[in-house]
Amino acid sequence: MAQKRRHPLFLMPLTSALIILFSELGSLASAFQLVPNSQYRSIKHFRQNYDYRIGTNCKFCKPFTGTNSPNRLHMLHNIEVSSLLVDTAGYQDILSSTLTSAAASVVEAANSDKEAAEALAGPLFGASLFPYLAFLYFLDFKENDTPKGITVGFATCLLFVFLTIPAAIASQLLYGVSLADCDWLHGSAESMLTITNLITVLSFRQALRWKEEQQMKDDDGDNVLRMLPPPPSVVSYAPMISLVCLLTVLAAMTAIVPALFSVVDTHTPYLGGFLDLPPDWVSSFGNLRTEPENALTVATWIIHLTSLVEFLVAMGFAWKWADVVGNKRWKGITWGLLPLHSSGITACIYHLFYNHIPFLVPLQAFLTVFGNTTAAYAAYRLALSNGWKPPPISSFYFWTSSESMETNKDRTATTNEIIAPIELLPKEESPSLIGFEDLGDALSDDTDLSFVVKLFVGCAIASYVIKYAELQVDLFTSSSSLTLGFLFVFIPSALNAFKWYKRSRDPTFEGWF
Repeated sequence: MAQKRRHPLFLMPLTSALIILFSELGSLASAFQLVPNSQYRSIKHFRQNYDYRIGTNCKFCKPFTGTNSPNRLHMLHNIEVSSLLVDTAGYQDILSSTLTSAAASVVEAANSDKEAAEALAGPLFGASLFPYLAFLYFLDFKENDTPKGITVGFATCLLFVFLTIPAAIASQLLYGVSLADCDWLHGSAESMLTITNLITVLSFRQALRWKEEQQMKDDDGDNVLRMLPPPPSVVSYAPMISLVCLLTVLAAMTAIVPALFSVVDTHTPYLGGFLDLPPDWVSSFGNLRTEPENALTVATWIIHLTSLVEFLVAMGFAWKWADVVGNKRWKGITWGLLPLHSSGITACIYHLFYNHIPFLVPLQAFLTVFGNTTAAYAAYRLALSNGWKPPPISSFYFWTSSESMETNKDRTATTNEIIAPIELLPKEESPSLIGFEDLGDALSDDTDLSFVVKLFVGCAIASYVIKYAELQVDLFTSSSSLTLGFLFVFIPSALNAFKWYKRSRDPTFEGWF
């Protein structure tokens, strides 16, 4: 008996769906005048011609094309996928040029219109929530032994997100501007991000100090393991949650008090601008450029810079925690957080150019989505290394019998016995670097309070330099070059990534910043 010829019919509905998708993209782009109408008509004609030919030859494609030709059954075995590829090859250039021109037009439109940029960034910021929830879930896996305060610190970022939304709505409804252009609301909202990173840094710091105090050296220079009770932030969520609540109330008051007891407008300075230098002093510095109305106050700059530095310190602590607990997957957390730090850099560069490069807003949103995804993947690998396993499918059904559940438990126990132990790292593998991420080591002898004070003082000095030094040149007050803004984001991000790469390859590498 002759063997019937088999055709990969499943490729036909898939290809048809892709063609429909491309034609709808062309329709959308044409509607917004992103591509010439002639290209759109070519794509539309291609779709119609392709639908007819496939629909008359494939009974499986009828639901997708709506064609009712009686000849399709006896022609079923005559169709060749190779002919489909030949026919579609001529349209690859059209599809490629359409998508390229559409992407270029979107970038150009977003960089020339703040509303278009924010509309493009909105869905990305919304989508970033889901991988971040996954990151928190895997990070807080019990067997990771993640200090509870660290989980609270990262989770506080959700509070920052939810409190930023009403601030952004208020700035748009009351003044018709974005949150970045309304300093008194902007500073209040961004202070929540500083609180988030501060809680994470303090929790890491307390946990590392506890681990180090457990492994003190005796008089002979030998390591002695001492059993010391852990600090409350290691074993309980409560201490850091209480601190978050207190700091959140203080941050909220910086917006509520001006709104209720003073006259505020679009460009009212955050905290009344009490840290800004008097205008008479600034004018005595020389021939400075006029500062735009939407310029950040010194206090708002301190908040932004402190968040960046705190995040770097937290990344350094995660790297060190890998050596302390002997699990290299914690270093993956540092790598996973890199795009999020670049997202913070992007926000600062956007303000450095006085919000004149709108496309940096969707770029920041993209880096946030990407960073949350890489952080979630890093936390997932960390959880796997500590024995996390996805629950069996049967556990999702309420009618699962008790016998089946016992079988699953036995299977899980058996599997756990044959898991290879994770690779342990020597405790002294990575010496301290000289960089922002190593401020925790440099200030390890300080109390938490003096550590925070020194951190804020350093960021305050940098904020004064940034705010008033950039008025010396026309570059920042007048330029809206997307290329220039991208370089300001890419160069420090690339150097930061390369520094961690060198550190992973050469523990003696001391970095540059």
